[in-house]
Amino acid sequence: MEGVVAMFFMLGISLSHLVTGNAQTYFDVGKFGAVGDGNTDDSPVLGKILAPSVDARGTFKYDDCWLCFKHVDGLTVDGPGQIDGNGATWWTKVPISERPTALHFHLCTNLRLHGLTHLNSQKNHISIHNCSGVSISDLHIIAPSDSPNTDGINIALSSQLLISNTFIGTGDDCVAINGGSSNINITSVTCGPGHGISIGSLGEDGTSENVDQVHVTGCTFNQTMNGARIKTVPGGTGFARDISFEEITLIASGNPIVIDQHYCDGRSHHCQDQENALAVSDVTFSGFQGTSAAVEAINLDCSKQGCRGITVNNVNISSSVGKDLRVVCNNAYGTSDSTLPVVSCLLS
Repeated sequence: MEGVVAMFFMLGISLSHLVTGNAQTYFDVGKFGAVGDGNTDDSPVLGKILAPSVDARGTFKYDDCWLCFKHVDGLTVDGPGQIDGNGATWWTKVPISERPTALHFHLCTNLRLHGLTHLNSQKNHISIHNCSGVSISDLHIIAPSDSPNTDGINIALSSQLLISNTFIGTGDDCVAINGGSSNINITSVTCGPGHGISIGSLGEDGTSENVDQVHVTGCTFNQTMNGARIKTVPGGTGFARDISFEEITLIASGNPIVIDQHYCDGRSHHCQDQENALAVSDVTFSGFQGTSAAVEAINLDCSKQGCRGITVNNVNISSSVGKDLRVVCNNAYGTSDSTLPVVSCLLS
């Protein structure tokens, strides 16, 4: 039903109140019988709320379900407060396919997330699916570096989305941008630990997927496994285009710049080209400064169809481990200027 927020808290919620409707309509959940101790199941009290706004000022806790918002226009989820997934009890015991996302938004428009702390999700901390007009700011998303598949923010089929002034340190991608997404702007995000800010993987199982108009600016990668990354699977179709990563600070980041068109089986390695490949074009890496913990500071590993319009300029990357840095360049076409290490395949 349009405008209904379905919230499922199977093993208890701790929070002080909810704000629903406009900002002046408050519901004190305690008056409705909610205990809010983090152990008691308060879901019968909360049930379903006709709400475009939730103000979280406590700690959400759950063990085997997620918080899910669907078909809502003008929803605001505003902190302070915590959403604690207690993920350690799941990561080694439950297959990824059976683990829930902590906070999931589907078919929401004009969505605002602000001020919350997200801890130790069972899987993705925040999932934005088929939404438009989304503003995410001032979040803290935290999980151990070895926590599996704990993406900070996972985006798919969504458009007109801004992420700003946010800290993300997890065991997987800080931000993952998947197929069907466009007009995504990410600014002033600190990522680490984690796998960087990634587009893809795209084209799994021969699917056709498109991503365009993604702009990442003024972000920091601190001891991440990867930095700015595009990954596609051989055999897929579609495109990734009009993408930029600019004014990036690197602090002992592994693999600071990556285009990997041979990604498959859930890990990055050189899978064989197939007849089809996503078209990667009009991608800019500019203003990268800092250190790489990996020898391959720049890896442009494109399919035999080639990546077009690749720009790498004003980049100064040195080694944090005292080794000579390398550039990998396969089937990449474009320009490079004022860059260390030198990207010779792109020189005019």
